[in-house]
Amino acid sequence: MAKKFKIFNKVGNTIIVPMGGKILLIFVALILLSNFATNFISLQLSQKQTIELNNKIMVAQLKELYTNCTNQYQIYSYSQDRLETDQALKRVAQSGFSNANSIALGINKLGDIRFIATNNKDTFWDRFLDTDALQKLNDAFEHGTTEGSISFKTFDGDYFGVYKYHEDWNYYLIRAEKRSDLEVKTRHVFYWTFLLIIFLTVLFIFVGSKILNLEFKTMKFISKSLNEMQKKKELGIIDLSDAPNDDVTYLAASFNSLSSSVKNLLKTFQKFVPNDVVNKAYSEKGVGLEMEKRELTMLFSDIKSFTSRTEILGAEIQSVLEVHYNRVIHSVHENSGVVGSIIGDAILAMFGLDASKMSKSYTAIRTAWEITRVTAALRTELYEKRSEVEKKRKLTASEEKVFNAISVDVGVGIDGGMVLYGTIGRNDQDPRLAHMGNTVIGDAVNSASRLEGLTRIYHLPVIVSEYLKNEVEKESIRYRFFEIDTVQVKGKTEGKKIYFPFDTNEMDMKLIDNYNIFEEGLKSYYDGDWKSARRLFKNSELECVEVFLDRMGLKNAPEDWSGIWTMTTK
Repeated sequence: MAKKFKIFNKVGNTIIVPMGGKILLIFVALILLSNFATNFISLQLSQKQTIELNNKIMVAQLKELYTNCTNQYQIYSYSQDRLETDQALKRVAQSGFSNANSIALGINKLGDIRFIATNNKDTFWDRFLDTDALQKLNDAFEHGTTEGSISFKTFDGDYFGVYKYHEDWNYYLIRAEKRSDLEVKTRHVFYWTFLLIIFLTVLFIFVGSKILNLEFKTMKFISKSLNEMQKKKELGIIDLSDAPNDDVTYLAASFNSLSSSVKNLLKTFQKFVPNDVVNKAYSEKGVGLEMEKRELTMLFSDIKSFTSRTEILGAEIQSVLEVHYNRVIHSVHENSGVVGSIIGDAILAMFGLDASKMSKSYTAIRTAWEITRVTAALRTELYEKRSEVEKKRKLTASEEKVFNAISVDVGVGIDGGMVLYGTIGRNDQDPRLAHMGNTVIGDAVNSASRLEGLTRIYHLPVIVSEYLKNEVEKESIRYRFFEIDTVQVKGKTEGKKIYFPFDTNEMDMKLIDNYNIFEEGLKSYYDGDWKSARRLFKNSELECVEVFLDRMGLKNAPEDWSGIWTMTTK
């Protein structure tokens, strides 16, 4: 398929007109106006000069005709042959004619034509019809003027010429030219001049466009680059390696400098706020104070025993956190999650803000297991390095403490529901007083934090709420949800079921039997049959049963037993 030729680029519905084209059109318009105006004035002046030149020629011819009239009058005085006299005058007059309608005639003061000479055979007058012109001749004669210029009208058109009164013949001798004859010549000159101007203009446009295209090649490239950035909605750097050292290149270099600064600020901005806030700031040119209700899934991840690790490592804990966060944050982003905040050793991630093929709860659980896997992989790397050292020598007591401190382990709690998501703070015109933060508020946030805390109690890496169980079971069988307990977290008045999401793709399927036995024990535990519960819990061989065995001891269930365990701490 042939490539579609584009004359103009567009930004939205706005056509971008090339600067070179504008300059060329302006110059062409000015040059055409200048040429036509100059030539019009020149033709008018030339026409005036032509008329003056014709007048001089006609004056000379009139003098010759006047002299001939004097001679012919003497001949007529002897011969009395008027016809022969008139023919002789016509021959003399016609010898000086240069145009088709040149004319010479003699008229008396009453307007009677005594003789007429012309090259146009269709011209025949018996009287001089322009009474106004005749009256001017007679008035001038009465005032002593017997020669001069004359303009008169006939049926054939307008004439201009010169005259002289002949006393012997007692009439005015007139030598004249038809005005339209000179105008035809002038028009011919104008037409040829017009064609020449058009030809030269077309030639100028062609040559000028080539020169301007060459000169504005850099500007066109810059405009194209900026247009592509506009379509992609991202800043870039214009390649100026082959650009000349002119003002346009300087402007492009200034843009590159500004673009680099803005990109660096944008990258810094992206590190502190979610992508949806960055996109909104870019598209709407700003971010205001606003919050909206959103149904999101919240993931809370925390490093276990972080305080004791900090006491041992001191400032070196930063290096441990960097390695840990690099892997954890990557896992969140790979699963369409958004890191809402980082508080020391804890990460709050949100799911449901960005589009994903799977539900927000499914991607949150998948992220949770990836976090536990990358953390376990980090510990494995450390154990391998420890083994290499122990092949040579034993670790000292201080080295043992450091090793345990950097062998981080995490717990992940997940819950979901309606929350308030957006920007809060102070939006002041004075940037020194303004301060805003992107945040999420709601029970699901607090609950995710509480569930993460329960991972330490039940010795499980991931604990989720019933909200996630119900949402994920609708679309996938990858995760089997085993009920762990019903707890009443601090600050709440109702019990809440908590679940362990068993990954059937990654975990040992032999453990399924242990979890099934655990659920049987949990049912007995709920029913108050703690004797059967203790037996089943011990048979399940799961680490999480220890909390139930400690909780029940050797006692029977209380008489007011509801099956709900109330948390006394956060």
